[in-house]
Amino acid sequence: MRSVNQQRRLISFGLVLLPTLSFAVTEKPLITMWKSPTCGCCKDWAAYLEKNGFHVKAIDIGNTEMRQKLGMPVQYGSCHTAQINGYVIEGHVPAKEIKRLLAEKPKAIGLTVPAMPIGSPGMDGPEYKGRKDPYDVLLIGLNGMPSVYQAYK
Repeated sequence: MRSVNQQRRLISFGLVLLPTLSFAVTEKPLITMWKSPTCGCCKDWAAYLEKNGFHVKAIDIGNTEMRQKLGMPVQYGSCHTAQINGYVIEGHVPAKEIKRLLAEKPKAIGLTVPAMPIGSPGMDGPEYKGRKDPYDVLLIGLNGMPSVYQAYK
């Protein structure tokens, strides 16, 4: 009789702890990135995202076709295209803005940092000697129109 009561207590205790344990093992969000196999700044951006809480799956086939397929207007293009939770992430977008996008969930195609501004994540290596050019992170609406999501000065 005593062992049955001990088993019940242990099971009850385990059931009480189960919800808190599930929060402790949170998976990193997966972001899939299409890039050129030879692009160093794309690799640097992927490493930056990994350090900032994302899991990056890199596909080395180039990104032009995927940018078009995912609906990111070509004029907002950059050297890599990524996708996370249905959003397109084009270019050197900071992790902070991707996390904000995922939290706010706007109706949009996604975010872009057009071109390759020096000082943006992945374009901030020692070869740039600390240089930081101003740039905007753009939110591209479902209609393809941009709005400034965050300015970096």
